[in-house]
Amino acid sequence: MAQHHTGADSHGHEGHGSVKSYVIGFILSIVLTIIPLVVVLNHMMGKTATMVVILVTAVLQFIVQLFFFMHIREGDGPKWNVMTLILGVVILLTIVGGSIWIMTYNMVAH
Repeated sequence: MAQHHTGADSHGHEGHGSVKSYVIGFILSIVLTIIPLVVVLNHMMGKTATMVVILVTAVLQFIVQLFFFMHIREGDGPKWNVMTLILGVVILLTIVGGSIWIMTYNMVAH
């Protein structure tokens, strides 16, 4: 049986962010896009440091998108949403890391 909750949202959609939440997420997304752009265009760091900046800001951008726009913490089972996401990331990292390991240390190809 569905329950009707009243809130600030005039459309009756529970679990969606407020305008303030969207604006904060948008500003964070813009900042996290500009940082690596400025670093790359101005040659501010070496190759390795630039790659680290790009990867860190990409991960932060991913997190901002999940929490501010995709509402990963909201809904019927927010705990299960986060746990499923973590499992997916672990599987992804295992596949990518294993592939890099195999390509780096494959003695047949050398």
